[in-house]
Amino acid sequence: MIPISKPEIGKEEIEAVTKVLQSGMLAQGEVVEEFEDKFAAYIGTDYAIATNSGTSALHTALASVGINSGDEVITTAFSFFATASCVLMQNATPVFVDINPKTYNIDPSKIEAKLSERTRAIIPVHLYGQPCEMSEIMKIAKEHNLVVIEDAAQAHGAEYKATKVGSIGDIGVFSFYSTKNIITGEGGMITTNNEQIAERARMIRNHGQTKRYFHDCLGYNYRMTNIAAAIGLVQLKKIDMLNLKRMSNARYYGEQFNLKKPYVSQNVKHVFHQYTIRVKDREKFIAHLERHGVGYGIYYPVPLPSQPLFNSEGTFPEAELASKEVVSIPVNPSLKRADVEKVVTVVNSYEG
Repeated sequence: MIPISKPEIGKEEIEAVTKVLQSGMLAQGEVVEEFEDKFAAYIGTDYAIATNSGTSALHTALASVGINSGDEVITTAFSFFATASCVLMQNATPVFVDINPKTYNIDPSKIEAKLSERTRAIIPVHLYGQPCEMSEIMKIAKEHNLVVIEDAAQAHGAEYKATKVGSIGDIGVFSFYSTKNIITGEGGMITTNNEQIAERARMIRNHGQTKRYFHDCLGYNYRMTNIAAAIGLVQLKKIDMLNLKRMSNARYYGEQFNLKKPYVSQNVKHVFHQYTIRVKDREKFIAHLERHGVGYGIYYPVPLPSQPLFNSEGTFPEAELASKEVVSIPVNPSLKRADVEKVVTVVNSYEG
């Protein structure tokens, strides 16, 4: 079976972890600080704050800007659950906006209709590795005095108008889960140019401490370990190469597939965390893939407003249709030329 994802772990990562283990300094320490500094430099922000997951990074980001009970946060109707569940973790309310059917990202033209006097922030999600239309989103945010938290969990190294995502809004949030473009196993990162937000994020991820045993706010144990950071530092050296492999695989598919290819905006660098196509009879298509040994993923089969926890009002026709048709096929950098050629043969042989 050609896998939908596979961690790219080499001897360098193993040696880096071994070095940490031998040092005896396993918890958050100097290795984490080095990873934060180098990740901030890569993204182009003044600060980066490491956490133990992308979810904890997003929760910390929301808490750091004061999102709280009674507040509303605008976000996309089509994303992973944590994008909206973290809003609930702050006792705030996620307000969903339908997507652009071409990019699967939040449709900026539909945001203002969802604003209210309680709206405090917007969380655009750079889904599948393609940046949102950030100029339009930032314009709306500025006009209405809203915080913008970029969910870049799937978009490490992606660019909007030659600027890396995670450096455009007030805050960026990344995940290093083991299927992402770079990994630490589990892990996350907050990026920002705001010193006050950075300081508060550091407190929140460490039990609200300003110094040991002095707790100034409600915080959590969201710290990254030196072990995870050691993997991250090695992966960061490889990120551009890994993204180029993804983009090369995607370009080959685009040249060879008979079916409709994913849309890529002209002003972005799409890093193809996922290569996502649409088919009318998805069950028939995935059965075809399974018969021929090609892995796949469905990201995502249920729009966020339809999840029972949110009980959201309104209709989201584009997100609902996408949830019934999207299929992601292998594009990960571990694929060999024979793998991508087989994927092309299998996909093109489908009679839908």
